[in-house]
Amino acid sequence: MIERLRRRLGEVSAVPTATTDHWEVVYTQNGSPVGLAFVDPESGKVTQAWTGPQVIWPMARGYTGQFGHILNAPYVWLPLALIFFFGLFDFRRWRRVAHLDLLFLLGFGVSQLYFNRGEIGVSAPLAYIPLIYLFARMLWIGFRGRGTGLRPSAPVVWLVVAIVFLFGFRVALNVADSAVIDVGYAGVIGADRIQHGDAIYGEQAFPEDNSHGDTYGPVNYAAYVPFELALPWSGHWDDLPAAHAATIFFDLAAIVGLFLLGKQLLRGRRGRDLGVVLAFAWTAFPYTDFVMQSNSNDGLVAAFLIWGLVAFASLGWRAVLLALAAGAKFTPLFLVPLYLTGYRGLAGRFILRRPERTARTKWERITALRLPSSLATRILYFGVVFASVCALLLVYPAVKPGLAATWERTIQSQLDRTSPFSIWGQLTWLQPLQTLLLLATVAGAAALALVPRRRTLAQVCALSAAVIIATELTLEHWFYLYIPWFFGMAIAAIAVDASEPARRAVVVSRRERVSKPPSRRIGLATSPR
Repeated sequence: MIERLRRRLGEVSAVPTATTDHWEVVYTQNGSPVGLAFVDPESGKVTQAWTGPQVIWPMARGYTGQFGHILNAPYVWLPLALIFFFGLFDFRRWRRVAHLDLLFLLGFGVSQLYFNRGEIGVSAPLAYIPLIYLFARMLWIGFRGRGTGLRPSAPVVWLVVAIVFLFGFRVALNVADSAVIDVGYAGVIGADRIQHGDAIYGEQAFPEDNSHGDTYGPVNYAAYVPFELALPWSGHWDDLPAAHAATIFFDLAAIVGLFLLGKQLLRGRRGRDLGVVLAFAWTAFPYTDFVMQSNSNDGLVAAFLIWGLVAFASLGWRAVLLALAAGAKFTPLFLVPLYLTGYRGLAGRFILRRPERTARTKWERITALRLPSSLATRILYFGVVFASVCALLLVYPAVKPGLAATWERTIQSQLDRTSPFSIWGQLTWLQPLQTLLLLATVAGAAALALVPRRRTLAQVCALSAAVIIATELTLEHWFYLYIPWFFGMAIAAIAVDASEPARRAVVVSRRERVSKPPSRRIGLATSPR
């Protein structure tokens, strides 16, 4: 095997290193590692041999149990997928487009199958098929408002029972058979450093076994503080009970948020039933459980985004929650234009000042345009709240180690990151297309401040999901843990039938609407009859 490796790589130098149970032989070419072989010290046989990106990326080798653990077993993943699909299936109207949406949500499993085999050259391209489909569907629902909805044939009571059982099952798997990956480990380390007043960013801020764990926003580390206080970190990468507790809490927050989101989307009993459907979808979906089994921080981002939609009618609260989501991971920043304008786009909202209504030239008309005062006030209010929360989040990093170091360790490190888990990382000649798509994503997100002119909360859910998916399509490093970022928003958009009477069409919060003074009726009896 080593001879074949040598013939394949050409002229290379070998550097052997002893580990606890085997020898690792690294083959380098021009100073860069190009091959790796594991040798059994007793028999001298080669047990593993790797080339390409799998030399420096152990997560690309398809090791059993590296991510998801027992969740990857067919006897666990397949029943969960079937429960998710048939629990939301309408047997009376089986031709609903929403059923196809559910299949594409589960379609990431085909990509993951190859990933688990270490065939990332196949798994990475396959992940873009469901991403592109879901992006197109979210745009369709967001602009046309024509979702077909989900009407599960299963009674609501059965779904409630399933939610309780599935959540208990997820927690049991998390406690009994899950590992904390470097992402969750980073959250615990950062929480410990905050408690001791240490800097959470810096060249040597984190230990060697997670030296690049300081790449996330400050909210990520602050969110782990209560759990690290209750279950202190031992100083080593052990079971990390604080990470388990945090992951379970983030998951529960997302479930409760989806139930309340359903009540925001529809009136009365139908809203409550929709909330149950959304909560069931989250607990049954394998990739939200994938986050639980990896104990990553992605459930935190998903929970913030879901609660941002729950509180969407409040201009201030949606600004706060969006800032917190962006303060954990930076992708939600692309939602600012949509959240800024809320239920009404700016297209057609500009008016002419009275003295210039008789302007003759086109330039005179353009320069005379202005926003209605109430709309300008709302935009200013959102901007002040959002900027204030972001500024508060940066106070601690600004003191230690400073904003320059914080930028370098977070945003800059993400921009400079290379990864083989996307087509952009595997095919470097596609980078011009990646840049073009990123610019299109920025322009599209900005355009949502203008159109559509009127949108329901369900449309806002769909457009939010579309923005997040578009951003993920351009990421250098993409992974299955990112699916829950948009899943809560996407399933809410899919589940609402456009023919249902929406609870809020263009109704806005008290801060956003101009209320009329109550009419006074003289002589109206106030006492009950």
